[in-house]
Order: sequence, then structure tokens, then C-alpha cells
Amino acid sequence: MSATTVPEAIEIIFDDADLLAVNKPAGLLVHRSKIANDETDFLIDRIRQQAGANLYLAHRLDRATSGVLLLATSREIAGEIGRAFMAREVTKKYLAVVRGWPAAEGEIDYALPGVREHGPRKPALTRWRTLATTTVPIEMGRYPEQRYALVEASPETGRYRQIRKHFHHVSHHILGDTSHGRGDHNRLWRMHFGLQRMLLHAWRLEFVHPRSGAALCIEAPLDEAWRRVLARFGWLDALGIQSTRLPRNSPCLPSTSSPSSTCTS
Repeated sequence: MSATTVPEAIEIIFDDADLLAVNKPAGLLVHRSKIANDETDFLIDRIRQQAGANLYLAHRLDRATSGVLLLATSREIAGEIGRAFMAREVTKKYLAVVRGWPAAEGEIDYALPGVREHGPRKPALTRWRTLATTTVPIEMGRYPEQRYALVEASPETGRYRQIRKHFHHVSHHILGDTSHGRGDHNRLWRMHFGLQRMLLHAWRLEFVHPRSGAALCIEAPLDEAWRRVLARFGWLDALGIQSTRLPRNSPCLPSTSSPSSTCTS
């Protein structure tokens, strides 16, 4: 981003005196990182300037992943949320489009390293359920057509790139993932469907407010690229997409993707 470019406003989907949740765009780094020394545009800087407050990250999302990101107005609250994540008291639900047709539901129990690929491995568990499937009549390799699925993934642990690596491990690679996906399928989607991003979205967070004790469910709207994919393959009904939205800060905070959500306070 050049010095003269006005950054796009970050969508705020929840805010109170202690917490602020935003809908992180795909492709935007959350904070400064040694693996991207040449970058100057970061979500944390944008949202601090936008909110006029010194906010603190409560957790992280990969650069290529979109969706719910929590920030706190104090180090104390950020620490409380961080401890809730570590204690597995936060329910995380992601949406992904993967190659192949996974089983109706299942889990991937496979230890993963940290940022360093050859570092020590730690236990990692991801559960999933398949929401919808499709077949694309395009020949590639030895197959006359290609199969894809919309899945909901729920990581029980929080390892580095856990969902991406886990679906790679079971050969249901996430579309658009240039690090752990399949290059041939990524190219097919770029050529035929104009896909320019990874189809992984941090859809929902469910947790107890660290100060009030209220149960919160925060849901991030899907971007235009996601909505085009859902519409093209007839997957809108799988998420109950309608045009109506509830007000921000309602007990369950649905997006345009699921106003009739079963997530409750």
C-alpha cells in the first residue's frame, strides 16, 4: 500500500467497553512479522487508528484467512481471552472449501510443529462436518470431473496453520491455499472461477465475556468471493443465507450468511 493510499475501513462486528471484534479481510497481516519484513500494512495499526484507541490482540489469524478477530481494550482483558483460548473454553468454527468429498463428519488427530516445520510437534485436533458437496465437470489428470465440498471445521487446539495442515494431511486440501494446498486445483479455480483468495474463513467464536460473564456468539460475514462460490454451487441453503441481519451486539451476531443461526446466548 502506497503512502498516499487511504486504507479501507475494517468492519467492526462487535464492540463494548472491553472487547472489539472485527471481520479481518483475507490477505491482510494482523501484525508485524519476521516472515514479511517488507510489509507496512497491518490490521492492528489500521484498527487502532480507526477506533482511536490502543487495542490489544486477543488471538491471531493467518494472513490468508478472513473472519472474526478479537481485540481487547486492555492487557488484562486480552490476557483473560488468551487464557480462555488456551483452556479450550472458546468454540471456534471455520468455513472452508476443500477438494474431494470428506465423510459427513470426523476428526483429524495429528500432531503439528510450530512455525518451524522441523521443530517439536504438539498434539493437534480438528473436528469437521461436511455441509455441502458439488461436482465440477472439468477434466484434470486422470479424472473426468472434480469433487469439492463445503465444510465446517472446529479446531480444538490452536497450532500454527492447524486447519490448513490438517486438511492437507488427509488429502482434502483447502482451495486457494498456496502453501499447503494443491497447485493444480488452485489453478483450475483461478482460471474457471476467478478465485484469488484462500477459501478459509473464521466464521464464529463462542465464549464467555471475561467481565460480564455473558455468553457471546460472534459471527463474521462472508466476503464477495465467498458469496459468489456459495451461489454458483447452490450452497446458500447450507448456511441459511438470507438478506436480513440482526443488530450488532445482539446475543448471537449473525452475518448475511446465517441470520437464522442456532448460536444463542
